[in-house]
Amino acid sequence: MENQLSENQRSDIARRDASARGRRATRSEFAAGAVAVLPIIISVSAYGLLLGSVGRQAGLSPLEILLMSATVFAGGSQFVVLELWREPLPVATLLITTLLVNLRHLLMGATLGPYMKSGSAGGNLFRLFFLADEVWALAIQRGRTRGLTPSFYLGVGLPLYLAWLLSTWLGALIGDVIADPVAWGFDFIFAAVFLSLLAGLWQGPRSSLFTWLASGGSAALAALWLPGVWYILIGAGAGMAAAALKAGRS
Repeated sequence: MENQLSENQRSDIARRDASARGRRATRSEFAAGAVAVLPIIISVSAYGLLLGSVGRQAGLSPLEILLMSATVFAGGSQFVVLELWREPLPVATLLITTLLVNLRHLLMGATLGPYMKSGSAGGNLFRLFFLADEVWALAIQRGRTRGLTPSFYLGVGLPLYLAWLLSTWLGALIGDVIADPVAWGFDFIFAAVFLSLLAGLWQGPRSSLFTWLASGGSAALAALWLPGVWYILIGAGAGMAAAALKAGRS
């Protein structure tokens, strides 16, 4: 009986140790994600302030802007919608435009799928709410190098989400201060952030150059010749086609 009790105690201690190691690993991965996204949070907060200002100029209250950011969490489509915001509201146009801008999330989610198998289906659906271009880029980089854990992904997404809420709300409160975004240099923030993200995804000319040229060139031509935001889908589609063609040849 004493031997059996001692064995049960050892088993219980081993389980507690394993549980403690798991909690430490979870905290460590979450912290790693938060550290990785910190430089991006600074830049994203800057154009969050700009979005809040644009929202106020469109006639939205700070609370309405905060609710938009909390439920949509997609800066690109939020900016596009605010550019179209007028009375009476063109509801159909707003919905279609938002759909077109955010369709790229289907592609981003598909590329993240192989790296998110360690999480449960319900947990992954919750985490994918925080999917944004910046979150996707950091998650892909992590998945390619060290493996993507649910905790790292949430460590990237949750702080970015909270920073976006705070910055857009503050931008709405101080909207008049940054009425001229060009004077503050905010017009270049988008380009700076995405260029830095692209640099992290570059895998060398043999792996990336053909795909990037196809995607970027197609998007640029579409932006010049087509109205609206079709260039997003065309650029994404051209990039996918180029990647598939390259994979087939290799």
